[in-house]
Amino acid sequence: MQKTIIGIDLGGTNMRAGRVKQNKIEQVAKSPVPDTENPDLVMKHLKEIIKTVLTPAVAGIGIGVPGIVDYKSGMVFDIQNIPSWKEVPVAEILSKEFGLPVYVNNDANCFAAGERFFGEGQKYDDFTGLIIGTGMGAGIIKNGRLIPDQTCGAGEFGMIPYLKHNYEYYCSGRFFEQKSNLSGEQAAIMAKNNDDQALQLFSKFGQHLGNAIKTIIFALDPEAIILGGSVSKSFRFFEEALNNELATFPYSRTIQNLKVLPSRIPEIAILGAAALYYEKQ
Repeated sequence: MQKTIIGIDLGGTNMRAGRVKQNKIEQVAKSPVPDTENPDLVMKHLKEIIKTVLTPAVAGIGIGVPGIVDYKSGMVFDIQNIPSWKEVPVAEILSKEFGLPVYVNNDANCFAAGERFFGEGQKYDDFTGLIIGTGMGAGIIKNGRLIPDQTCGAGEFGMIPYLKHNYEYYCSGRFFEQKSNLSGEQAAIMAKNNDDQALQLFSKFGQHLGNAIKTIIFALDPEAIILGGSVSKSFRFFEEALNNELATFPYSRTIQNLKVLPSRIPEIAILGAAALYYEKQ
């Protein structure tokens, strides 16, 4: 991984671009996503932020987006919080603009790819990168590669019906908002101060997440589950309840072999986008 790559995290509020070389981010640029119905204006901002970190050494560009992607063509559809992007050939436009290969995938797949090349996933050929933040989504690594799904939508375990709602309702930051009118961050601060209500919330959260992971195991039987997203930073508060729930899995050998651990990479969104280039090579 000696080549210099630009990784872009295209969120609903901000777009961030980083120039990555030898596992390190050399430079980061950030810009608000314009609140506009004009898709060309959003693309203009994206081009400008790329130019900010572009150098002659850059060999390719990777982009992570919160939406549906045709990974073969780099066409994106219905990007969350960018309503003007209904159907945009992002890879084609940027490749023509900069004369570089451009790879696009959804943010959960980027997370998994980033862990595979830069993080805990270097140890495993088969793992699931599970994001638990504002929502819940997953990227799947099988035999060392992202699985080649049609629209980068495999791993949407959060949409599976569970109890009265779905897994995302109980296994993301939404859980804390719905149950206690707290954000996940507020609950974490309270838990650090040994607040009993917050600790009980995290315990219940861990139980629900354990049930979600059991579903993932039945579907994929991975070596590891690597947790990302804002709520994963509070892993120590729900780890015990999570493991207690996993202990009820009917195949004990599977659970004995499974590793569940949080990501330790602070800039995984940018690194994960850059990892799309290495994944394609």
